[in-house]
Amino acid sequence: MYIQLGLIAMYVPVVDKNQIPLMPTTSTRAKRWIKSGKATGFWKRGVFCVRLNIEPSNRNYQPIACGVDPGSKREGYTVKSKAHQYLNIQATTVDWVNEHLKTRREMRRARRFRKTPCRQPRANRLINKFCLPPSTKSRWQWKLRLCSWLSKMFPITTFVIEDIKAKTWGGKWGKSFSPLQVGKDWFYSELAKLAEVHTLQGMETKQIRDELGLKKTKNKLAETFEAHCVDSFALAYSVVGGNSLPKNTNLLIVVPLRFHRRQLHRLEHAPGAIRSPYGGTMSAGFKRGSLVKHPKYNLCFVGGSSKGRVSLHSVETGKRLCQNAKPQDIKFLTYNTWRTKYAN
Repeated sequence: MYIQLGLIAMYVPVVDKNQIPLMPTTSTRAKRWIKSGKATGFWKRGVFCVRLNIEPSNRNYQPIACGVDPGSKREGYTVKSKAHQYLNIQATTVDWVNEHLKTRREMRRARRFRKTPCRQPRANRLINKFCLPPSTKSRWQWKLRLCSWLSKMFPITTFVIEDIKAKTWGGKWGKSFSPLQVGKDWFYSELAKLAEVHTLQGMETKQIRDELGLKKTKNKLAETFEAHCVDSFALAYSVVGGNSLPKNTNLLIVVPLRFHRRQLHRLEHAPGAIRSPYGGTMSAGFKRGSLVKHPKYNLCFVGGSSKGRVSLHSVETGKRLCQNAKPQDIKFLTYNTWRTKYAN
């Protein structure tokens, strides 16, 4: 199975004994290394990699750029050097935090009108402190997680990002500063700790794309290379150069898993004053989102639990396969916080 995914990805990431990323290799060479015992194959969040069991013959590196095309619903990531194009990723953004905050705010306001004893409200501990809005912070944290994940597999030297225009209210920067601009600046400062950061404007990205003869589809939600990765390819090309046309248009689709915090009170009052459990990150001893193997459903990930049974979900679609799996029938493989699938 790993050889099939390696062929789809064309190149396999390589790390040494200390998990330091080296230059990627071909799937054929990785297969030969594994058979001879020179390397050990392992999965890293949906991408097959190899770890060298011996000291590498050399540690020469080529400049590798990662192009990042941010978006409101989908994002594109392309990792390439001058000679090769290693990986294309189309990721779904984290866009549900705002609705969660709205629901929490409404439930807290409703509790204030109940005739029940309550403690005095705490003082505002965020006064005069730098704080990103939760919805903005979650979006940029997700981008940083993906970039950090890629930098652990590839020796990335430069991140090239399409700079997003920040909207302001009233048309004046001094009157009301945009949360988008604050989150963007925080993301750039954190990303600079991983590698060098370059930014390009949207018009510059379009100009590079037109010079290369590449076209972008208008369907932003399509799982195709032309939706977002065509821009991330152009961004990476602007730094490392190489072939003007992409050699690899296969996509790795990454979708973050949605976890719910443990709630003491449900949204609706239960009859009999019974507080039914809801949320949390553990299900019958398994951490939710973990990749497991089941005798009937094979590879899947863990969802919720009820009455000592566990629900299992499809890795590719996220659809629930069952909700009565026995914990003793499940074999734990690895922890996971997102699901992946390959698309041609």
